[in-house]
Amino acid sequence: MEEEIRLMKGNEAIAHAAIRYGADGYFGYPITPQSEVLETLAELRPWETTGMVVLQAESEVAAINMVYGGAATGKAVMTSSSSPGVSLKQEGISYLAASELPALIVNVMRGGPGLGTIQPSQADYFQATKGGGHGDYHLIVLSPSSVQEMTDFVALGFDLAFKYRTPSMILADGIVGQMMEKVVLPPQRKRRTEAEIREQCPWAATGRGDRKHSNVVTSLELDSAKMEENNLRFQRTYNEIEENEVRFQEYFTEDAEYLIVAFGSVARICLKAIEEARAAGHKIGLLRPITLWPFPKAAIRRLAEQVKGILTVELNAGQMIEDVRLAAGEAAPVEHFGRMGGIVPNPGEVLNALREKFSVEL
Repeated sequence: MEEEIRLMKGNEAIAHAAIRYGADGYFGYPITPQSEVLETLAELRPWETTGMVVLQAESEVAAINMVYGGAATGKAVMTSSSSPGVSLKQEGISYLAASELPALIVNVMRGGPGLGTIQPSQADYFQATKGGGHGDYHLIVLSPSSVQEMTDFVALGFDLAFKYRTPSMILADGIVGQMMEKVVLPPQRKRRTEAEIREQCPWAATGRGDRKHSNVVTSLELDSAKMEENNLRFQRTYNEIEENEVRFQEYFTEDAEYLIVAFGSVARICLKAIEEARAAGHKIGLLRPITLWPFPKAAIRRLAEQVKGILTVELNAGQMIEDVRLAAGEAAPVEHFGRMGGIVPNPGEVLNALREKFSVEL
């Protein structure tokens, strides 16, 4: 398959991109609003073309443990779910991180807590960026704001996961998963051969019976000194990721007097609000984090020293604002505006919030 332009949903794009990346396996379970990932894979039947395994597990817990098994052999494997389903996967995600296994996890967020609503949300920010499972670990967290980025971040997520031997997550809100846009699908990659996997992943379990050539992959270490050394190694990896993999976009920040920070679909709403404000002569800028972890702390600190105030806009009660406040320090006041329960703000509401929080005349 060559590069191709299509009109499709974000969830559908994830499925197409996984096949074209040359992924070895997908293990998932249906839940709104991400069920189209599994449904599209079932429709495309990649096991007949690329050899990719697609399996609907009996539960979310089973799916993440299948990912663990596939990743332990060096395969490019993934899963997808939505908020409550990802909550069920947290133990397995922690095991993946502790075993230093690359894998891709897709979370298309819905409203919570609990079963909540099937409408969009961004309330899984803490779960994704702070390590929702037990222990000291991080995921690389990519936040798409378009269907094109849903496509592109599959390859990026896999590549970063293998580069650093750690799980990556695509954290999309339900709007990005369900909306339809034009997307450029990448050319088809060939799946790696077993010889290539052994060369690229010398740590992988091969299944060979002789001890000389058989690796044991586990997150268990009963020796406290060795477990501490494992954790120190993890932290060195996370420091390297923070140094090299921060991604973000800035809009109209050169002369901005006020800054909005937003991610995912909300960043698009905020950009429209800023364009309207700019047309009226008001100097407002936008910073959109693309990696929610590692977080663009240095960029926010730089802009905080320039502006009079920062507004975070999120589909939650205020989660990313904690990281923005830590980054900004005392340089600028930081306020939050958010909607919950699946309600999405319009550009006018964003501008009203800016007026109210900072007494700005817009």
